[in-house]
Amino acid sequence: MTTLDQPTVALPGGVRMPLLGFGTWQATGEPGYEAVLAALDAGYRHVDTATMYGNEAEVGRAIRESGLRREDVFVTTKLPPERVGRERETIEESLRALGLDQVDLWLVHWPPSDPADSVPVWREMLAARDAGLTRAVGVSNYATPQLDELIEATDENPAVNQIRWSPSLYDRQRHREHRDRGIVLEGYSPFKTSDLADPVLTRIAAAHGVSPAQVVLRWHVDHEIVVIPKSVTPERIRANADIFSFSLTAEEMRDIDALGR
Repeated sequence: MTTLDQPTVALPGGVRMPLLGFGTWQATGEPGYEAVLAALDAGYRHVDTATMYGNEAEVGRAIRESGLRREDVFVTTKLPPERVGRERETIEESLRALGLDQVDLWLVHWPPSDPADSVPVWREMLAARDAGLTRAVGVSNYATPQLDELIEATDENPAVNQIRWSPSLYDRQRHREHRDRGIVLEGYSPFKTSDLADPVLTRIAAAHGVSPAQVVLRWHVDHEIVVIPKSVTPERIRANADIFSFSLTAEEMRDIDALGR
């Protein structure tokens, strides 16, 4: 399976981001390397890491040893906001650890503690993109007014905002705010805030012969929301990747949306 076999979403600059990604938080050391290798073998073509995860070297080794071409794997890493003023040094360290010339997406991991640093950090992210160190840049854990501050200061929209997201957190207004700004919404922790025993999810899962977890992931994809489930269990990694043989009806999507409180 190549990137082109999976649904993707467009980012600025002609970049295509697979809607299904593999999250690597807490997947460190040899188990982290093995989990990423298993994910790539299962069909994932998008791997999400971060400086603070401490696993960029293992992620890079798994990508190299997967036998896949570099251009067939979309790689995201993130800048810890305490690295304010050391942005270029940080991305160069990430690239050395990953063994890559560039990443596909670099995110500010969460807003800097001093709001005055927000726009300067964003300018450095844009400079790294313009220098070819990353193909696209975005943010994580930003509220809409924080996104607007960056856009107003630079006329450059973050390509992506990665936030906690799941059916129970579904917020139609926030989803629309991202779409209106041309910012791709990327959801993390899709299961942590989901009740996989919810009758709506179990009913829809039974109708398609899949698991409630697979329904949650497919719901993201059908909304064109990027989703990055994480697991170090090979069986679960494979099951989470196996969501392209069914799709949800408009009515099922509405029923799942309604789980948002």
